[in-house]
Amino acid sequence: MKVVWRTKTMNLILSEAGSATLFGVHDENLKMIESALDVEISARGNEVFLEGSDQSVAIARKLLSQLQALIDRGLSVRRSELATAIRVLLEDPEADLVDFFAGSWLSPTLRKIVSPRNASQRVYLEAIQQNDMTFAIGPAGTGKTYLAVAVAAAALAEKQIKRIILCRPAVEAGEKLGFLPGDLAEKVNPYLRPLYDALYDLIGFDRVAKLLERSVIEVAPLAFMRGRTLSDAFIILDEAQNTTTEQMKMFLTRLGFGSRAVITGDVTQIDLPEGRKSGLREARETLMGIEGVAFREFTERDVVRHPLVGRIVGAYAVREAELAKRNGNNGS
Repeated sequence: MKVVWRTKTMNLILSEAGSATLFGVHDENLKMIESALDVEISARGNEVFLEGSDQSVAIARKLLSQLQALIDRGLSVRRSELATAIRVLLEDPEADLVDFFAGSWLSPTLRKIVSPRNASQRVYLEAIQQNDMTFAIGPAGTGKTYLAVAVAAAALAEKQIKRIILCRPAVEAGEKLGFLPGDLAEKVNPYLRPLYDALYDLIGFDRVAKLLERSVIEVAPLAFMRGRTLSDAFIILDEAQNTTTEQMKMFLTRLGFGSRAVITGDVTQIDLPEGRKSGLREARETLMGIEGVAFREFTERDVVRHPLVGRIVGAYAVREAELAKRNGNNGS
């Protein structure tokens, strides 16, 4: 038995298997597609009717047919995957969703399968896998740190590396925290919490605890990197916009044989004292074009958190651009 997708001018025949998964509970997936693509979708038994502009209907038909193909391969279409698929096709109507999802899954453990949620994330993943050093620069919510940790966990599981090293500069985010009780590890843990959160989500709390105990995973402040040579490791420097020039140079020269490094940061959220230049900004100016070093730039359009986050980031970007223009005019 076949399911037939119909529009005023097109027919598309798909297998019936998985159609319930494709539609979602109470057709919630179809409603999400209607809202995102400005089409009307009605399902009657095994028939689905698409109405809207020619472009919208073409994208909706392609979306539904390729999602069906992914379901046939065993992919579960949750709201996150559907949102990703819609975003990819809106950015590039010629994109192949089967290739996008099936060709780029990361399975760091049995706990979770990770795949990119937009074209920028996929290019970022490819850059990490093809280069010894990758810089990811852009606003919060674009998946810079999470995907880097996922690639590191996958490399560890596949025995491509022997350990994972995660670090951040211990810089207060615009507020004075005062005295923090406890030993040195307890003092710096608040700064490293986002890295722990990514690890727990990808690998699981118990396994992370065991790997930390054996020093297979090391989470440390940036200052602890001085004087070390890190071989056969996957090294991630997070919140790199808060490094000084000296700290960034120190970190970049820690790379040993068999190692890869990912440096992530947002140059619009620098918390360094007034007058100190961000090491991340200077590294971008200095290392662009160096063989083996890749740079990936994200924008508010690449935010994959709540849609409101992207709008907030965009609003601040507009305001900062207007202030820069106004200051420039005042100085002229």
